[in-house]
Amino acid sequence: MTREVLESDWKVFRELRDVALQRYCERVCDAFDRVRHDGSKTYHDRYLDIFDLLQDRNTEMARVFNNPKRSAMYRQLALLQVLDLIEPGEFERFTPATREHVQLLPKEVLD
Repeated sequence: MTREVLESDWKVFRELRDVALQRYCERVCDAFDRVRHDGSKTYHDRYLDIFDLLQDRNTEMARVFNNPKRSAMYRQLALLQVLDLIEPGEFERFTPATREHVQLLPKEVLD
């Protein structure tokens, strides 16, 4: 059974999704910088590490951010929480029913 998404929650989600996307990209760029400046590795090893990191993060990013539809909002919102991409105060902007539903999602939905 699909739970209906209230318009107010959908508007908050769209706004916070953009904020979370910027935070996610910042973290990925920071991770690239750490790898790029790791003087204990050769440039080739750093390149390979960056390539692997980019592939992993691209897959994760797609799972969390692609196809922002109402039918996917609860799962994507839960993933944003798991990845600490939204602040507790931001999560409080959602209705109590949405917050409760997201917190009760089973772990296998997020895998």
